[in-house]
Amino acid sequence: MRNDVDHLPPAQQEELTRATRILMDEFAVATSRATQPWKKNGKVRKIVLFGSYARGDWVDEPENGYQSDYDLLIIVSHANLTDIAEYWYVAEDKILRDAEIARPVNIIVHTLEEVNRGLKRGEYFWVDIARDGIVLYDLPGSELTTPMPLTASDAYEMASGYFADWSAKVNDALEIADFCIEKRKFNDAAFTLHQAAERAYTCFLLVRSHYVPRSHNLKFFRSLAEDRDPRLVEAWPRATKLDRRRFELAKRAYVEARYSAAYDIGSDDLQAIRSAVTLLRDTVETVSREWLDGLRQKADL
Repeated sequence: MRNDVDHLPPAQQEELTRATRILMDEFAVATSRATQPWKKNGKVRKIVLFGSYARGDWVDEPENGYQSDYDLLIIVSHANLTDIAEYWYVAEDKILRDAEIARPVNIIVHTLEEVNRGLKRGEYFWVDIARDGIVLYDLPGSELTTPMPLTASDAYEMASGYFADWSAKVNDALEIADFCIEKRKFNDAAFTLHQAAERAYTCFLLVRSHYVPRSHNLKFFRSLAEDRDPRLVEAWPRATKLDRRRFELAKRAYVEARYSAAYDIGSDDLQAIRSAVTLLRDTVETVSREWLDGLRQKADL
């Protein structure tokens, strides 16, 4: 695993340095008044850049609505410290509002034991990070274990099970959304369309990487999924402000459509979002079946 970002332009290097410092500083604040030993002695063991900025194939076209996110894995010393709301929300918010960080930053937080367990199982997500990731911060004694690749037959069995389960859940959510639209329960329809999109991304990510983040942030799911297959980009147009506004309506629906009186969505927006989610579902099915066919051939099943 590398420990330099020399392949990135200076602006991106500076943004990553700043984001890492904010994460470390805010974690120190979050644990500073602790009394429990696991919290008082809590440590960030490693911060790893993964995804397109680690591999070197990022996209940076904000004027067209296409801009790769920074994806960061934070490895901590205790499972309780992985709670985003408790220990990482303030840092995420500060990074989001920092005028000197121009690109979105996504974080996932796990223990070293969780990461190494995934590597021992040969889960693609962790194997890819071990191969391509770049260490931005490292505490001595925090080494990753040697990956143990899955056999093709085991990979096929896992992926096909995920696909059967989650593709059915996507269709269930779309059916419920249609019922809500028919009954003009627009906020309920928006929430359920969010769930359909989240389930579609979950299906794809589990099939392709055996991992989904502990999140309901649709933009984070979209970023992780599109990073693995650019064909998924077509589901959500980005060219116009209206396109981008509609994706934001879908993203916000998980919380606001249920709890905010200010959330307002009309029939035209719902139909456009439903069309996007339907295309997403269909594309996920296509690319997932292609992946499964490849695994089946490798396994000679």
